[in-house]
Amino acid sequence: MNYRNRPININLTKEEKQQMLDDIIYYFATEREEDLGIIASEKILDFFLNTLGKYTYNKALDEAKIWFDRRMEDVEADFYALYKD
Repeated sequence: MNYRNRPININLTKEEKQQMLDDIIYYFATEREEDLGIIASEKILDFFLNTLGKYTYNKALDEAKIWFDRRMEDVEADFYALYKD
């Protein structure tokens, strides 16, 4: 198995995974008029989790860092506002 297809560890509950599989099946049925079974929908879910999951995860981390940095700037400004003249 090469690096690109190496599985990544994304912990989903049974309910979350089932909801995603149902969404995939529904999408293919309504948008592409294709009937997917369980195995095909699981393969599609695994493909997207393994290929797009790391990019989505990293983007979320980048955005969380930006948010955190802005909050820390606010904390720093509040800290210096406490100084007495």
